[in-house]
Amino acid sequence: MKNITDSFLCLSYWPSAGSFGFDTDIFATNLINLSVVLGVLIFFGKGVCASCLFQRIDRKQRILRTIRNSEELREGAVEQLEKARARLRKVETEADRFRVNGYSEIEREKLNLINSIYTTLEQLENYKNETIQFEQQRAIHQVQQRVLQQALRGALGTLNNCLNNELHLRTIGANIGMFGAMKEKNN
Repeated sequence: MKNITDSFLCLSYWPSAGSFGFDTDIFATNLINLSVVLGVLIFFGKGVCASCLFQRIDRKQRILRTIRNSEELREGAVEQLEKARARLRKVETEADRFRVNGYSEIEREKLNLINSIYTTLEQLENYKNETIQFEQQRAIHQVQQRVLQQALRGALGTLNNCLNNELHLRTIGANIGMFGAMKEKNN
């Protein structure tokens, strides 16, 4: 096998121009073939490579843009979450205040209601006592009226039995005289 430097240095070894043949020197032909293939690939493949490269760059920019948008949305969501938490704390504070005020208001209303009930009970007790006293007075008055009526009936019965005609006329005359004297006083 020949050395690579031998094929490049020895120029007299080239075959004549009129013949066609295969070069059996693998290293020299590989370099030529590689340079031709690379040249063709670069010539025809630069558009494909450029479009792939631009697509990758464009995709990278879209991904970066999407990441930035996601970060902005996340920051907005975090900000809204903090605002919502602040509102929640405020509402919870107000609810606690209303709850405390409500409980104290309920206690106050309960005490007012209890006091009102006691006042009403006292008034009802007073009305009951007054009613009992009135009914007792009325019952006493009715008993007195009956006793008086019975006493008058008994007295009339006794008087009728004891009075004779003359005594009866004198009593009537005396009563008429008393009524006449009372009438003169009033005039």
